[in-house]
Amino acid sequence: MPRANDRAADHSRFVQRVRRRYENELDCLPAGVPTRATMAQCLSYLRERGLLLPAALRALRQLVMERLVVLDCEQGAALGDVTRAVTELAELALDHACELAFLELDEVYGAPLTDAGQRAQLWVVGMGKLGARELNVSSDIDLIYVYDVDGETAGNSQGRNRISNHEYFGKAVKHIYNTVGETTEHGNVFRVDLALRPNGNSGPSAVSLSALEEYFLVQGREWERFAWLKSRVIAPAACIADHSASALRGAVLPFVFRKYLDYNVFDALRTLHRQIRDHAAKRAAGNPGRANDVKLSRGGIREIEFTVQLLQVVRGGQFPELRTRPTLDALARVAKAQLMPRSTADALAQAYEFLRKVEHRIQYLDDQQTHLIPTRDDDLSWIAATLDFPDVCGFLRALDAHREVVASEFDNLLGGATGGCNGRGCGSKSGALSTVVDLQGVLPQLPAAFAARVALWCENPRVLALREEVRVRLIRLVERTGAWLEEGRVSEVAALRLADWIEPLFRRESYLALLQERPSVHERLLRLLGAASWPARYLLKHPGVIDELAGQQLMSERFDATQFEADLEDRRTALSRTGEDDEEALLNLLRRAHHAEVFRTLARDVEGVLTVEQVADDLSALADAVLRVTARWCWSRLKSRHRDEPAFAIIGYGKLGGKELGYGSDLDIVFVYEDEDENAAEIYAALVRKMINWLTVKTGEGDLFEIDTALRPNGNSGMLVTSFTAYANYQQQRGSNTAWTWEHQAMTRARFVLGKPELEPMFDAVRERVICADRDRIALAQEIRSMREKVRSAHPVRGAVFDVKHSVGGMVDVEFAVQYLVLAHAVEHAELRGNVGNIALLQRAETVGLVSQGVGQGAAAAYRELRHIQHRARLNESPTQMDATAAQALAAAVLALWRQVIDH
Repeated sequence: MPRANDRAADHSRFVQRVRRRYENELDCLPAGVPTRATMAQCLSYLRERGLLLPAALRALRQLVMERLVVLDCEQGAALGDVTRAVTELAELALDHACELAFLELDEVYGAPLTDAGQRAQLWVVGMGKLGARELNVSSDIDLIYVYDVDGETAGNSQGRNRISNHEYFGKAVKHIYNTVGETTEHGNVFRVDLALRPNGNSGPSAVSLSALEEYFLVQGREWERFAWLKSRVIAPAACIADHSASALRGAVLPFVFRKYLDYNVFDALRTLHRQIRDHAAKRAAGNPGRANDVKLSRGGIREIEFTVQLLQVVRGGQFPELRTRPTLDALARVAKAQLMPRSTADALAQAYEFLRKVEHRIQYLDDQQTHLIPTRDDDLSWIAATLDFPDVCGFLRALDAHREVVASEFDNLLGGATGGCNGRGCGSKSGALSTVVDLQGVLPQLPAAFAARVALWCENPRVLALREEVRVRLIRLVERTGAWLEEGRVSEVAALRLADWIEPLFRRESYLALLQERPSVHERLLRLLGAASWPARYLLKHPGVIDELAGQQLMSERFDATQFEADLEDRRTALSRTGEDDEEALLNLLRRAHHAEVFRTLARDVEGVLTVEQVADDLSALADAVLRVTARWCWSRLKSRHRDEPAFAIIGYGKLGGKELGYGSDLDIVFVYEDEDENAAEIYAALVRKMINWLTVKTGEGDLFEIDTALRPNGNSGMLVTSFTAYANYQQQRGSNTAWTWEHQAMTRARFVLGKPELEPMFDAVRERVICADRDRIALAQEIRSMREKVRSAHPVRGAVFDVKHSVGGMVDVEFAVQYLVLAHAVEHAELRGNVGNIALLQRAETVGLVSQGVGQGAAAAYRELRHIQHRARLNESPTQMDATAAQALAAAVLALWRQVIDH
């Protein structure tokens, strides 16, 4: 049995032929892994020996492939080294072929021109593995030729033979094929396939950019999006170097990546994969050996590529960090984005490397474009040995194991609507006569209230206008929902809210596709809708966030600010690479990310995974992160920016300061700066205006926060941003313009949110001096009592009900009492100086003896329960009021605190 050794390449019949045919040229290629530079050097040497360019390119190809067999099978070269070398050979060959074609055609017809008299450009677009720099060693190359503008040539030196640019580039395509693809005594450089061009083999060989854009818009099919995902302009090199080829990007990106989560592609990929498997099965009929194809058979290379490409196409519009061509890089990115468990991505990556190495060895044998496991015993033994297996059985076991992993993951991903689905509406349904008939046929199966709601759709013009496959999806969802209602898996309220949610989205087919493709998402959505009414309204405003329900880690994780910011920066970087990082794109990026995180928190909240306090913590941490990212991005885009990092800070007040944010809370913030630049005031004013606009403006993705800056020095009549020195003087009663008591009350809940690190201890020192200032406690109690009455008068409670926030004994009483305790006693009790929240401060006040034993704990427990009641009421969009009798015990605990602290 052959073993991997210094002479392993000798077994390749292809290597044997090359060494006989090109014995005198083998040393032309410099030692080591072939690179574009060394291949260009070898090509020059072959030309010097008298070979014309087409022949020299073919000879170069033979030498490169012989070298790769040696490096791979004898020296264990990395897969990436091999595929990169083959890709760079194709790039080099096509660049030279373009040069030769243009040179000869220009002599006859003149240069193709634009209206401005500039040379029109032809771009050679590499598809598939060529675009991804993953070419295998005996691969053909899938090309599409695109030129920038129509027009006509300049004519020859006599001004004759003018032809259209379209004709010129058509001739160029034929010329390039003759240089690279035609088979001669030296073979070919690469087999060339143009079947992926618009309209396939019936379309023109070269297409203008405008015609390509129109094709994408009118005729582009779903499977073509997968083909264009890996597209890349690979020649001429000059067009790549001067970035003129980047004009193609504007047509390709919106075709491949939609602005929304695009689950419609599942069916398209299923159809494409079924066609490929059917074709493979027909080829294998009567020839069982053809069923053992490492590329196209079950668990083959194609299924790995489809798996990762599907995840990229579905989400790449909203998550640009997923946009990458190489398969292994894409696997790493989908794992990082938590679209696939890391262990699964690693297993698929290992399978991909293994299968690609097997594929190469199959092709090394005879330089044939085949992916079939050989049937000759000596060939099988050679493949096993060069992969370091002791025998063929060990190799075949490893091959089967890798393919089983791939097939299992692929089937899991494309298992479609039946995956995890029990009950009616889960199976395939076809041949529907019409939506009206089908919906009416479903109605008897549904509970009465849900049936009545669905019946309204039978005459709905938007339902009648749906495409047939979309109508079928809607029917399946109704059937499945009805089945789950009968089984008691979901509530009728949830089903009715689902109907309310779906109705405005009939024409946004992707959402119906998502629910049909992911039964687990459908069921989670129903549970969420049934739990409270506010989630339903949030989902109506931001329907795209339902994709978050597909995540396996949704309920086991908490908000991670570091990861959130890193993901946003990755997305921004990805957009900048393609020139898409304009202001609107970044505004929408921030909004989508924020809405998704709010929804994740909401889902955990209604499922009971998080407490009210944890919800507030996570929403506050999210707001902090959004403010940090917004500040960074706004500063980087500020025209008047005069330093790398801004010397400013944001101080949070109110619920943001106290880390008690709820859903939809506005942000109470104050902006300060500490910068000696003579234009600092104007610069930071411009920054703050830009930030407020970024945070509040409504785009197609909604808005982020309402911003309240009324707590800045002098309130709404004061400067939008002030120097830190002026802010400190105002708060510390220095000068004639000083803060009011209610502003010092607000300072008890203030905190440094973000900014120049040196400003944080400066702010903390100011805050401590403010809350520890010497005060007349009787006067302070009277001012707080007066302020409390003003607040109560502004929010009167009518009738025999108890408002959890504003009634006597409500939450506001607790908050004012705590503020008094801090302002009156923090000077002698350091325990009260921290911004740790009302409950913790009450417990500390009791510990140090400022309130009687049990009073602080009782008020803290009451405050916690009142917050829970308020939180649940807001989730259900119901009044934050309850029966006064039921609230007596809670109010009594709060009033005991008030009497002892304020009315003592």
